[in-house]
Amino acid sequence: MSSVALLQSLKENILGQAGVKTIYGDPITAQGHTVIPVAKVAYGYGAGAGTGGVGNSSAQGEGGGGGCGVRAIPVGVIDVSDHGTTFVPITSRNKLATVAAAGIALGIVLGWRRRRK
Repeated sequence: MSSVALLQSLKENILGQAGVKTIYGDPITAQGHTVIPVAKVAYGYGAGAGTGGVGNSSAQGEGGGGGCGVRAIPVGVIDVSDHGTTFVPITSRNKLATVAAAGIALGIVLGWRRRRK
């Protein structure tokens, strides 16, 4: 298999598997609402190839290799109903943890200042 054919095969394989439906499933309809999952999907792939020996014409050479990776991050859902369409984001745990830590730190500082008075 040539390196171009190998790359094309990897690309088609990834594109066939990397998608919102693969990770989250089909949209769900219930009680007049249709909920459509939204995700950020990223993928990458690479491959290599080789032939013949280097520097020694009697050496037999070969080569090959390839790899790929996929990452899916949930972003939110789209809620479609008779009342309109809205996007409902999924809150990031990191942002939530940062806000909680900032609130705790502020509480400690204010408590410390209150005790000093």
